[in-house]
Formats: sequence, structure tokens, C-alpha cells
Amino acid sequence: MNGADTAWILVATALVLLMTLPGLALFYGGLVRARNVLSVFMHCFAIACLMSVLWFVAGYSIAFGGDGPLWGGLGRAFLAGVDAETLSGTLPEVLFFAFQMTFAIITPALFLGAFVERVGFGFVLLFSALWMLLVYAPVAHWIWGGGFLADGGIFGETGTRDFAGGIVVHETAGLAALVLALVVGPRQNRTTPPHNPGMVAMGAALLWVGWFGFNGGSQLAADGGAAMAITVTHLSAAAASLSWALWERIKFGRASLVGLVTGTIAGLASITPASGFVGPVAALIIGTIAGVLCQEAVNLIRNKLRIDDTLDVFAVHGVGGMFGTIMIAVFGQGAWAAQIGALVIVGVFTVAATWVLAKIAAAITSIRVDAETEYNGLDISVHGERAYDHTS
Repeated sequence: MNGADTAWILVATALVLLMTLPGLALFYGGLVRARNVLSVFMHCFAIACLMSVLWFVAGYSIAFGGDGPLWGGLGRAFLAGVDAETLSGTLPEVLFFAFQMTFAIITPALFLGAFVERVGFGFVLLFSALWMLLVYAPVAHWIWGGGFLADGGIFGETGTRDFAGGIVVHETAGLAALVLALVVGPRQNRTTPPHNPGMVAMGAALLWVGWFGFNGGSQLAADGGAAMAITVTHLSAAAASLSWALWERIKFGRASLVGLVTGTIAGLASITPASGFVGPVAALIIGTIAGVLCQEAVNLIRNKLRIDDTLDVFAVHGVGGMFGTIMIAVFGQGAWAAQIGALVIVGVFTVAATWVLAKIAAAITSIRVDAETEYNGLDISVHGERAYDHTS
């Protein structure tokens, strides 16, 4: 065991959990109507709890329990054979388990943004549980756990390059969001603006800080590689924030706070897969392009295709993660066949599996609240609580 590596990953684990609680909860909560903010908090918190238990029960073992081509087996279910002395590289394996658990938490939490304000709470929990175990954990194994897309797999010695989750986290969550938005259907009222842009900005700020653990921690060591991953992460986020705001200014005559911080998330998602493979100049290029690319993706999905992916999960996370994955090959740090091939394989699997699991979950529990509940808001109708004395 390396003490410095262990200390850093302990911190990184806390930072990644911070991304969901409270970062993502605040970011998403500020974007919805005031009468639904507590439901967003409830969904994020419940997902964090449920995914933690399921990761312990079977998710970790499926992803990292063995080196089979398709799944890791159940040899590490319930952390069998793991104690405080068991090592994974230079780290205690229980710490590696906890660090990866925070990724298993935030990935299904991301696609919550696709169907906020209209989906049943039971469906959220059931579908997320099935999806994490049957989509996220297998994909994590394919790329990070020694599966068929990793080094030595179907793409040869140099397998798919995905440092911190451009495919494993952002492509899967983004595509799942798109499928779920289509399955659930649009809101009754799609024109309501965010009720609290300040809350959105606070959430984005926490996500930005937490992302240092997300990307820097994926080095799994306290060394120069972790320091470079943090540096390029920060530069990409800054560049994307500015390019998003500038593009808004050019198109609409003004730049918005919500737009600026959405650009931040686009830059973070885009650099995630490349953060262990590129330098600062490449990060500036990736972030600058991402701010414009993801904004145009929002316009395409929301206004041209009229798909109600409510909080633009696919356009920001999905497009950003896939773009960053391709940029690894552009900068010569990965093989084109491996990068494109993995995107296609994981994409097709995610879309098909998400649709099937959504239909199964919908057959067991109500997928959507009734029209009156949606109009009155999920906070008071579903959870019996209200964040504000008024409705909006």
C-alpha cells in the first residue's frame, strides 16, 4: 500500500460524492419549477443510497470482480474476500470499491434530468437499480475491468481509451436520458424557466470542484499524472464556459448565467475521457469547441427535434463525453478504431438495454404521474412537502 496514493483517493472519493450530493442536486433543482425542487433532491439522495447498497451487493463484482470478457462475475459480491488489508494496486481494495461506487452513484443520477417534473418515484428507483446493474456495471467492466473493449481485447493491445468516463459514464447516461425522454414523453408545460439560477450556479460550482476528484482520482495515484488531469480538467471547463457564453452573445445578444455554467459542465464532460492523455493546449481546444458544440446540440434536441430531455442531459453529457472520446484519437493518444468502435458498441447496447429495462420497469410500477399531480408539482403531491410557501 502507498500512503500518499491512499490519502489522495480518500479525498477524491469524497469529492466525487460531492458531485451528486449536493452538486448535481442543486444544479438540477435550480433548473426545475419551484414546486418540484424537493422531488429532484429526493431523487438524487435516494439514488445515492440505493446505488451504494447495490454496488456493494453485486455491482462492484460485476464491474471489477474478474477479467472475463463480458462481466466480472459474482466473486466479489458483498465484498467477499475483501478486508482492510486486501490491495488493489497500491490502494486498499475497499477504497477502490468506494471510489468506484461514487461513479456508480452519479451515472444514473445524471439521467434523472431527462424526466424531472413528471416521473413516478417508484419508477425512478426500480429503473435506476436495474440500469446500474445491467448497463453501467457491465460497460464499466468492458472498458475498465479487463473486458473485451480494454487493452488486449477486440481492438488489440491498445484498447479503448476512456480515462474517467466519457463512454462509461457520460455516453451511457446521455443515451439513457434520450431514450427515457422519448419513453416518458414531454411535460405538459415545457416553457417554464429555471426557478433559481443562483442555485444552478452553486450546483455547477460544486460539480466543478468535485470533478477534480472524478478525473484526478482516476489516476489512482498521487503523482504528476493526477496533477495534469486536474489541470486540464480546469482549463477545459473554463474554456467551455467562455465559448458557450460568447456563442450565446453572438446568437441572442446576451450571455446568461445558466448558459455560462452549463458550458462549464459541457467542458468538464468533454475532457473527462481525455484528461489522462492530453495536455493543457489540447484541453483548451477541447473545451472551446465543446462550449459551442454542446450548445448547438441543445438547440437540435430541444427546438428542432422537440424531444423533452428536460435538463439537456444528452446534449451536454452525452455529446460532450462522445466528443471527448473522439478527441483522444484526434490528438494521437488512442486508436481511431478503438475509440469509434467502443462508442458504437456501447451506444447500441445502452439504447437497446435502456428501452427494454424502461418497459419492464413501467410494467411493474407507474412510469408517470397523473396530469393533476404534474400540474400541482411532485413536492406536495408525491412527497407531502413544499420548499416554498408559494408555487411557481
